[in-house]
Amino acid sequence: MTETITEHIITAHAYPVMEHFYTLQGEGLYTGQAAYFIRLGGCDVGCVWCDVKDSWDASKHPLMSVTDIVAVASAHPGRIAVITGGEPAMHDLTYLTDALHEAGFKTHIETSGAHPLTGSLDWITLSPKKFKNPLMESLEQAHELKVVIFNKSDFEWAEHHAALVNRDCKLYLQPEWSKHQQINPLIINYIQQNPKWQLSLQTHKYINIP
Repeated sequence: MTETITEHIITAHAYPVMEHFYTLQGEGLYTGQAAYFIRLGGCDVGCVWCDVKDSWDASKHPLMSVTDIVAVASAHPGRIAVITGGEPAMHDLTYLTDALHEAGFKTHIETSGAHPLTGSLDWITLSPKKFKNPLMESLEQAHELKVVIFNKSDFEWAEHHAALVNRDCKLYLQPEWSKHQQINPLIINYIQQNPKWQLSLQTHKYINIP
C-alpha cells in the first residue's frame, strides 16, 4: 500500500476495494449463510496458488469510502459482512468495522494472521500461509483455523498450528481448489483418523457463485 493511499484512508476513511458482492459464505462454520463480501486490495503474503492475485497491489483498486461500502452492503437483507483480500489485516479496520456494526452487521475477517488485527471483529477465520508466518496473537484470537492442503506435508504443518490456537478454535482442513479431486480423499482419510478436524470445501465454486 502506497503512502498516498495510507494518508487517504486516515483522512477520508476509505479503503482500496477490489470487489464487493452479496453471496453465500462458501467455507468454514458459516457455510451456506448469506453474507456481503468486501475484498480489500493489498497483500504481502504472496501465495503461489492464490486465486485472487489481482488483489495484491492495493494501488490498482479504487478507494471506496466507509459510507459507500456500508450503504451498498446494507441494501441487502443479510447481516454478515466478510472482510477479505488480499490480506485485509494490512489495513486499520477500525472505521469500517465500527460503521458495519452501527448498521447491524456481524463483522467477519478472513486473514493469514501475518499482521496485527484491528477493529471490532465478531468472527476471525485464520488461514495461515507458509509464505509468511502468522503472528502468535492472531493464532490466539482465531475462532476458526482453516488450513489449505496442497500436498501431504501440509497435514503436519496443520497440526503445528492447531497446537497454537485457543482450545475453542474450530479446526478445518480445506483442499486447494486446483487439486481438490486428488486432495479430497487424503483429507477425508486424515479427518477419519483425526476427528478433531472438520472438512471445509469451497462450496461456492461447486455451485458457481461468487
